Amino acid sequence: MDLHTKLKILGAAAKYDVSCSSSGSFRKNTNGRLGNASLPGICHSWSDDGRCISLLKILLTNCCAFNCLYCVNRASADTPRAIFTPGEVAELTVNFYRRNYIEGLFLSSGVFKNPDYTMELMLRTVIKLRKEYCFNGYIHIKAIPGADPMLIWETGKYVDRMSINIELPSSYGLQLLAPQKNRDVILKPMKFIHTRILQSKEEKKLFKSSPSFVPAGQTTQLIVGATGDHDLKILRLSENLYKRFSLKRVYYSAYVPVTRHPNLPAISNPPLLREHRLYQADWLLRFYGFTAGELLDENQPLLDTELDPKSAWALRNLHLFPVEVNTGDYEMLIRVPGIGVKSAKRIIAARKYNTIDYETLKRFGIPLKRARHFITCRGRYYGERNITETHLRYLLMSGRTEKHETHTKGEQLSFQSLYPHAFISNDICTILTGEM
Repeated sequence: MDLHTKLKILGAAAKYDVSCSSSGSFRKNTNGRLGNASLPGICHSWSDDGRCISLLKILLTNCCAFNCLYCVNRASADTPRAIFTPGEVAELTVNFYRRNYIEGLFLSSGVFKNPDYTMELMLRTVIKLRKEYCFNGYIHIKAIPGADPMLIWETGKYVDRMSINIELPSSYGLQLLAPQKNRDVILKPMKFIHTRILQSKEEKKLFKSSPSFVPAGQTTQLIVGATGDHDLKILRLSENLYKRFSLKRVYYSAYVPVTRHPNLPAISNPPLLREHRLYQADWLLRFYGFTAGELLDENQPLLDTELDPKSAWALRNLHLFPVEVNTGDYEMLIRVPGIGVKSAKRIIAARKYNTIDYETLKRFGIPLKRARHFITCRGRYYGERNITETHLRYLLMSGRTEKHETHTKGEQLSFQSLYPHAFISNDICTILTGEM
């Protein structure tokens, strides 16, 4: 099989892996070497569905010994198969880089023969890139669960970022759709990578010449909508992953119906809105000080499809509002719908010199159509008085304006209709928290 055909097959096979982002790694170019990795990251471009396509994103092979029902590359799938050699991946990466098509490599793989064999091929690939081709750019590798930790350790010395896909939020989901995988095999290498990253940082403090290990950290990916796991379960898992392993990011991938099976939901389109809401909630966990338990609870385990998570939380906690912008603390200001981290910091800095009024907030670029219902300026309230919660919800809903334009809601399949026996079960989260 020629290289162009391999690239066509293995490039298409990698499109369902969404764990691409800016590098978060810094490495200057040196004489005799090719490229660099900058802290701001890879120059992004975006496909029609919003997915990052800035890296050379390929699989080493789509030949896989596993038969995960949700995967287009599962062992039983009738699909063209191909495999790159380490030399071919290195050659493609360098040639694409020299043509200014890419600024780095994202390399994942199916489990070819066994995890150790696959991981060794990936290690040989990155060694060839770094040592033989002197490639100094960004490299993101998907570690293979079940591979020897020493192979992961050696690979981590040559790459910027590693990720291990948890794939499904619960043990039940893994047993149902990916019986050859288990949560222990996935979590152990994540813990190993985290420990080695911390160790590398400590060694760097003592000896600047110490080799780096995965300097841009690790990430993971969760498939959304393939099982009946609620959003609360997903966010609790993400929250614990951030706390336990200091992950840089959890990626959420809407389940794409690539096959039909009784254990898979009968949908025709991916749940992209649900994926979007999870990303919004994840942002609140990472940067706004929210917890999963504040955003959702057992009585309401699903994110609101009509409101962003912060607005939905504010509606449920109207007793905490309005917040006076001239006296409210930073932690409460960032919880006001429409006020983000940058705006809150700007408000805190500006009010040291003068009191802030409504016009000042306008100049700060704060979307006051939402924020005005939750704040006061110099003691004055600019929202609508005697407003009901239903009416306020109407105003906050996506697409509404102050003139109450007609809102047309598209028909959507409800979560319960897709998963009539949806559950909140003990899962990977229980291992992380120690609760059963």
